[in-house]
Amino acid sequence: MNNLGTLLPRQTLYRPDQLAIVFEDTRLTFRQFGERVNQLSNALQSLGVRKGDKIATVLPNCLEQLDVYWAAAQTGTVVVPLSPLLRRGGLKRLLDDSDSVLVVTDRAFTPYLNEVRGDLPKLHPDRFLVVDGPVDGYVTYQDIVGTSSTSPPQPVEIKGDDPYNIIYSSGTTGLPKGIVHTHRIRSAYCTNFGLRCRFTTESVGAHTGSLVFNGAFLTLMPCMYLGIPFIFTQQFDASKLIELIEVEKITHMWMVPSQVVAMLDAPNFDPIRLQSLEMLGSLGAPLLMEHKQAIANALPNRFYELYGLTEGFMTILEPSDFAKKSESVGCPDALSEMRIERSDGSICDHYEVGQIVGRGPTTMPGYYKCPDLTKETLRDGWLHSGDLGYVDEDGFLYLVDREKDLIISGGINVYPRDIEEIIARHPAVREVAVFGIPDEQWGETPLAAVILRELDHVSEAKLRQWTNKRLEARYQKISSVVFMEDFPRNSAGKTLKRKLREPYWKKHNTQ
Repeated sequence: MNNLGTLLPRQTLYRPDQLAIVFEDTRLTFRQFGERVNQLSNALQSLGVRKGDKIATVLPNCLEQLDVYWAAAQTGTVVVPLSPLLRRGGLKRLLDDSDSVLVVTDRAFTPYLNEVRGDLPKLHPDRFLVVDGPVDGYVTYQDIVGTSSTSPPQPVEIKGDDPYNIIYSSGTTGLPKGIVHTHRIRSAYCTNFGLRCRFTTESVGAHTGSLVFNGAFLTLMPCMYLGIPFIFTQQFDASKLIELIEVEKITHMWMVPSQVVAMLDAPNFDPIRLQSLEMLGSLGAPLLMEHKQAIANALPNRFYELYGLTEGFMTILEPSDFAKKSESVGCPDALSEMRIERSDGSICDHYEVGQIVGRGPTTMPGYYKCPDLTKETLRDGWLHSGDLGYVDEDGFLYLVDREKDLIISGGINVYPRDIEEIIARHPAVREVAVFGIPDEQWGETPLAAVILRELDHVSEAKLRQWTNKRLEARYQKISSVVFMEDFPRNSAGKTLKRKLREPYWKKHNTQ
């Protein structure tokens, strides 16, 4: 199965009355959802959008985002889901770079599009659709889609290597890059994550973050493949999520670390209310041991942790391995390979830190229109992650840090995660991010940005002293602590350390 366009029609045929989508107060069966998607597919074809054309979406979580995903699967068009946090130059760059011929957005975002529309010659004025219009200068989505046939669209020949979507990297470490995923790769998501996370035809999947990032597909694809409900909300709210799990009997769910922490701290958190969960996974960034252990204790034998890149290589720590490998991020699936490389390309020994390199059925064919970067990242089919880690004698991966987050203090490598693990143990600390700032003597020195728990108080000086007493090496000791109400994040909820570092290094570089 390498053509995603066959999935929804199949479920519409065999499970027409099965619940397919739950979004806020809307509940759709596969028949109802299939008719929505057919309408959009027919509308796209009537507009002259053809196989291979790029459709950009700039949307919050909404039903229309799912409509576009599955209409693209049927018509052979390529979805380019963009973050609603984009502005001006970044927005123009990605719309232009992606060669998008049509944009689907909402009213709230139209002012930002208006700032760049004049600089997008590839996009005709009638190719801007607004889902909750009308808005002057935009085509109302419902005017086009609502009048289209609910019958299947004209068939399109789609092959496994045809592109399905282009996901731009979140820009956590630099400029976003267009990561191409084919129908074959997304088909592998259906089976790989369905099997690895033990989905069945009786499961209920939920997604807690933004639909525009790759993590959504870890649940979305198995749900459609098996014909089971996919539940999502407009925005993440920890207390409401706990209620939703209890009411909808959700069984499978992935979360980013900040969401895990928020759920643990929610006033209505109670493991009894989460008993339907058969799998709760953390992805997107390392989950600190303090929080990992708390979830594992609350939900025994149900915690999963995923390490991976949108580019396509992933490992998963399964519940059966948690007791003996709790600090690990697991191992690759049976069809994938992994190794740890030194800077000269040679293979590291067990427990030796090096760059994580992998390949498998979900590995991208390359970056969109970036042959040099593709060649640098993909070497003989091996994806070079830019992340640092090591493997033990059993082949389990232990993540050390991102190579670009590494702090070099007095010529010695300092791994922020080691320090974060210590600070997270303090009872007043909710979240922590450690990064390097300029230092005249050592070149760089660690600084800790901290979000405190509600009603908990500790001074910056006392937290710094408490932390440094527990750090073994001189070069690990933090120079200062900064309290923040929140961290800069992308719409997936990942902390942007680059944004945290910028003010310190910008000031340093101008001196």
